[in-house]
Amino acid sequence: MPRTALYASIVLVLAVTAAVVSFVEGNWLGVVWVLMAGVSSNIAWFHIRKDRIERAARGAGE
Repeated sequence: MPRTALYASIVLVLAVTAAVVSFVEGNWLGVVWVLMAGVSSNIAWFHIRKDRIERAARGAGE
């Protein structure tokens, strides 16, 4: 897993946790955490997919 994807996954877990805590406390600021979780999820998937494509290209080029 690329380092950027790992960091984005960590941010994703923390953002989801913060969203749950915010909503349990009745704070609507959790919506911002949900949006941040969505963005970090997209970043993680992008970098994982990019890494898979690069590995496949290196494997096919040999």
